[in-house]
Amino acid sequence: MDLQAAVANVRDRTVTGYLADLRRMPRELIDSAPNAMLYRYLPPDGREPTGLPVLLVPPLGAPDFAYDLRRGCSLVEHLLLAGRDVYLVDYGPISFAERGLGIEFWVENVVPRAVHRVSEYRGGAEVHLVGWCMGGLFSLLTAADRPTLPVSGITAVASPFDVASVPLVAPLRPLAQITGGRVVSSIYQALGSVPAPVVKWAFQLSTVDKYLTKPLTVLSRLDDRDVLEQIEAVDYLMNHMHGYPGRTFGQIYHMMLRANDLGGGALDLRGRQVKLADVRVPVLIVAGEDDVIAPLRAVRHGVDLLTGSPGVSYHTAPGGHLGVLTGRRSRDTTWAYLDAFLDERDPAR
Repeated sequence: MDLQAAVANVRDRTVTGYLADLRRMPRELIDSAPNAMLYRYLPPDGREPTGLPVLLVPPLGAPDFAYDLRRGCSLVEHLLLAGRDVYLVDYGPISFAERGLGIEFWVENVVPRAVHRVSEYRGGAEVHLVGWCMGGLFSLLTAADRPTLPVSGITAVASPFDVASVPLVAPLRPLAQITGGRVVSSIYQALGSVPAPVVKWAFQLSTVDKYLTKPLTVLSRLDDRDVLEQIEAVDYLMNHMHGYPGRTFGQIYHMMLRANDLGGGALDLRGRQVKLADVRVPVLIVAGEDDVIAPLRAVRHGVDLLTGSPGVSYHTAPGGHLGVLTGRRSRDTTWAYLDAFLDERDPAR
């Protein structure tokens, strides 16, 4: 261990209270609707972006800054420095009043509206969607449901298509089948939503080994500022998780966990079958090699379901559920795959 670097890191943390640069990339609000605030990130140094616009679609539960975790390890920052025009739709915190919102709200309203607004803002340009976890599924289901949307392509990072292949939930599926899902249903129906602390606890439980060994990791890497900054930024994100609407959680539980409908290629949204085979744009799928929430097999299954796409690319990258999106190694893996995918479909670049 570099003792001098370790002492400097401890000193800086003691004096300032933090190490990571958590400043968010500057942005402006360009559209507002209930549970759908659309932002455009400002180009650095006033440079005009080139190429097709990129719309970031977050999952429920995670704060919008998951794409902008910290300076030096921010997907937003990376895309801006590459000269791209970047947008993000933010759902905001979910309250008890939104307990009746289901997956169809995002698929039929939020994502289509954001795509149209970005396209209009850019003079009718097609839009590339980038979604993490459920954000990737929202993006794909939207494209399947609205084939006329001006979408140029979709990137889905750590999106679990086959829930039966997720080891964390596999033991629960037989129990849910026996009880008909009534036990869990009664809980979320009584609460009306899944509170943010529960979402945080579930995320931490999925990586319990890392949380148990985190003190040892910090002590052993006191001289590695980049590691310490990443740990600090992830902790900050975990402390700002959002809740889930009760109806959406119920749909995920019954249609995806119990019945694994999406693993069969479709979801029933208000009596309509939305089929992934109806996606007609190119798709990039990236899976995390250490992801226990969306393991490789669960993510890889999307390649088999997107039969209507003109081209599906699949890659794996180091990292867990968050790390594959914005971990320290994602700079040379996931982001590089995304850059190549965007450039292939962007005539202006």
